[in-house]
Amino acid sequence: MLQEHAPAESESDTNSTPARAAWSTENVNVETRALLDRDSNAFLHQSVSTPCLTAIKKAEGIYIEDTGGRRYIDFHGNNVHHIGYGHPRLKRAISEQMDALPFAPRRFTCEPAVQLAEKLAAITPGNLSKVLFTTGGSDAIEVAIKVARAATGRFKTLSFWDAFHGAGFGAASVGGEALFRGKPHGPLMPGAEHVAPFGSFNCPYGGRNAQESGDVCARMIDYVLTREGDFAAFIAEPIRAVPYVPPPGFWRKVREACDRTGTLLIFDEIPTGLGKTGRMFSCEHDGVTPDILVLGKGLGGGILPIAAAVCRPELDVGEAWAFGHYTHEKNPVTTRAALETIQIIEDEGLVENAARVGQCALERLESWKDRFTEVADVRGRGFLMGVELASNDDKRPAKAIAERTLYNALENGLSFKTTMGNVLTLTPPLVTSQTQMNQALDILEKALAAARNA
Repeated sequence: MLQEHAPAESESDTNSTPARAAWSTENVNVETRALLDRDSNAFLHQSVSTPCLTAIKKAEGIYIEDTGGRRYIDFHGNNVHHIGYGHPRLKRAISEQMDALPFAPRRFTCEPAVQLAEKLAAITPGNLSKVLFTTGGSDAIEVAIKVARAATGRFKTLSFWDAFHGAGFGAASVGGEALFRGKPHGPLMPGAEHVAPFGSFNCPYGGRNAQESGDVCARMIDYVLTREGDFAAFIAEPIRAVPYVPPPGFWRKVREACDRTGTLLIFDEIPTGLGKTGRMFSCEHDGVTPDILVLGKGLGGGILPIAAAVCRPELDVGEAWAFGHYTHEKNPVTTRAALETIQIIEDEGLVENAARVGQCALERLESWKDRFTEVADVRGRGFLMGVELASNDDKRPAKAIAERTLYNALENGLSFKTTMGNVLTLTPPLVTSQTQMNQALDILEKALAAARNA
């Protein structure tokens, strides 16, 4: 019954189409099929993870390898593989920490946890300096919401439609994806309100370019915050992971509206933080500091799950209450992994690499507009890149071409994802070299050419 009203495409691939089935038939061998069948029998089924594409047996550097022996450059990676898979330094640090201190009960502290909190205070913008750790980004968003409610005495939130902030009850409420908000989930968190996001192509406000779209969107946020006057927080990704890049001045306008109305600004840097966009944090591009910054995904180096909510010290207002108090909040192994991950990013100049190689990649992608009529928009920063495919006549999303491009690329050793059904979205690990980037874009270019001619 629920399948009759399946939601539209979101930030993940649609994995139940005829194209997916055809790829699976052609590329999944008997042994892998047996494992996929066991997976299907063992796990609850849910969109975007059932059925699985294939099975992985190896992950190293920028590559993954499936059980059939096919090797892929991984420009998806769920944004966890900033330092590449299985970085030797990270594995060594985790092993050393397990030998020294494998766990700390949550009533106690430990050196790695305190060091990580201090390190995050040192590298985040402004005076963000008070931290709580969780095991995932969704939980860290929940912590941020609780802190905002406690600090303001208000309960309402404002956020963007189409955004993903996590699968938890509160995180799904402030998120705007129908996939996590539909009929099966029932009534969500009260007070979670939304506005349409900015977007340079097919802007929901009718803006003809990025600047117009951003200006109208900022005015709408200002209008809603001012008119209602009782929001605890505005929650958003500084650069939308779809992706969409805000025009200059957008976040300054939102920051001013938040300050004027007593609304806290929460930036979700779960997919974009720690260098993905060519700055340590994507909000640094606009010089705007939030009241709470949320991290996750890549913080654990692609091996262990850890996330954080980093707050202004003035928000330390809930001493008599509990916002998280998670079992693994100060786990010495996960916090040591996060510390080592940040150190690797700094020591190897990975933020600078993402800025330099990403800029070259975006310039090459931009040139495709002159060669492929279906390439309607190219956008991104650093190693967050999107190529939107649409009809040249009426701007209708070219979903079929996007999907064929995805499977053509997989056939030739490149993994990425499509978002909203028609945006080829590339999120390479920060260790990707210029040579590796060129190789990946060669594959993508041939895959797109074949898809449009099919």
